[in-house]
Amino acid sequence: MNIAEQDKTFMREAIRLADESVQNGGGPFGAVIVRDGEIVAGSANSVTRDNDPTAHAEVNTIRQACRKLGTFDLSDCVIYTSCEPCPMCLGAIYWAHISRIYYGNTKKDAAAIDFADDFIYKELEQHITERSVPFIPLLRALTSRPLRES
Repeated sequence: MNIAEQDKTFMREAIRLADESVQNGGGPFGAVIVRDGEIVAGSANSVTRDNDPTAHAEVNTIRQACRKLGTFDLSDCVIYTSCEPCPMCLGAIYWAHISRIYYGNTKKDAAAIDFADDFIYKELEQHITERSVPFIPLLRALTSRPLRES
């Protein structure tokens, strides 16, 4: 994969957002989404500021880009993120159909400062009955109706 100077510029913006977040008491993560060589959206982690455990930089940025572009399909976009995405963010990136992920730090780097995604990755590999949080089926006959009617 050929890395262009423009890719480095976009990653530097993700890093700037992460730095700014830390200076303002937020998490050390930033991300930007780019389409056709232009930044569409950029954000940092705002979990503590917003009291929202889903407010990771990548998810915040995907939400901004989707609102701005008026679509949930970002297949013509690329994301630059200051750290390898956690399982939630990776899922959001895949659901948004983003075509490429550039990242800075690795999940091991994040684990070194107590952002350990390993637990979640391991939980996902467990059978549903073996996970640490109980999964309890309930009213499947009723919940299946919207699926059938969609």
